[in-house]
Amino acid sequence: MQFRDLKKQYNVLKADIDKQIAEVIESSQFILGPKVIELEKELAEFAGVKHCISCANGTDAITLPLLAWGVGKGDAVFTSDFTFFASAGGAEILGARAFLVDIDPKTFNMSPAALEATIQKVIAEGKLTPKVIITVDLFGLLADYPAIEPIAKKYGLKILEDAAQGFGGELDGKRACSFGDAATTSFFPAKPLGCYGDGGAMFTNDDELAINLRSLRVHGSSPADRYDNRQIGMNSRLDSIQAGILLAKLHAYRSYEIDDVNKVAGWYTERLKDLVQTPYIPEGYKSAWAQYTILLPDNETRNKLQQHLKDKNIPTMIYYPKGMHRQTAFADRNLNDDDYPNANKAAECVISLPIGPYLSEDDVDMICGEIRRALGHKEV
Repeated sequence: MQFRDLKKQYNVLKADIDKQIAEVIESSQFILGPKVIELEKELAEFAGVKHCISCANGTDAITLPLLAWGVGKGDAVFTSDFTFFASAGGAEILGARAFLVDIDPKTFNMSPAALEATIQKVIAEGKLTPKVIITVDLFGLLADYPAIEPIAKKYGLKILEDAAQGFGGELDGKRACSFGDAATTSFFPAKPLGCYGDGGAMFTNDDELAINLRSLRVHGSSPADRYDNRQIGMNSRLDSIQAGILLAKLHAYRSYEIDDVNKVAGWYTERLKDLVQTPYIPEGYKSAWAQYTILLPDNETRNKLQQHLKDKNIPTMIYYPKGMHRQTAFADRNLNDDDYPNANKAAECVISLPIGPYLSEDDVDMICGEIRRALGHKEV
């Protein structure tokens, strides 16, 4: 069994994927070619925004908008403590200071109350200028934008939506990558929409920002003259083969994969809701289910369950075994563990189960049966 079955997906989509790859090779236009233009257009339409600008990976997709907004030394950027390192690293690499915010214990997303308290603390200290909130749509669930957007407006901050795990998710019918001043996603293979290498994209309704991002992803070059670099940018281009793969996958993703993975998540929840804390999906939200993550009562129980499932050849993952405040890169910040009680609890007790649109109900039955046995519950 695969944690996310990319082999089965390829077997289903093989004809379309192979055709897209062959067309790129035949055209010999491998970097920022017609396939990339076509993909950007379709992604923008899917997300419901004016512009999509692809790039080399999800980390660059976070860094480039910050670079375009002039974020750097002396600036404060706020993001979740419980997520992948890139959400903070994209700000730190530019010289800004990332401030880590505790999470909501039910959604695992950034806590709006903790966010405002952190912003107020930075303002009171008076050493740095608050600039950007990087929200994270964790595990496929969009962040609490109805609560976060007023906070951003109150303190004059931009919002950068990190939808690396949320692409395809919705809030009140509005899709991920359409929130904030700009949004980003990752096409890492295991993501809800993944390619066969690295890839990323940025989304915005801001015409000037879109022009700037297209420049910055190619060394800061001028749109009119590729050898006139008007600013310092990056080399962050999506190659055409990955764009072709993503086009084939996007067609399947929007046609049936999102609905099917939600069906799989529903099977899990129905079978596990009396055993563990299953994922909480607030009213009006639709998850992209990058992961199906349950919460166990304690670390010992989690470790016992993970070992039992491993013995039965059922793969699991722990996202994330420690909050960013506990990671070595931030060791010199003297961050107080007591400021992150919910992130600490999640890091010690969460475990993610196999998920994907191609997982069968029989597979889910088998996995849940083993979970029930591992936790000492009788079959139902």
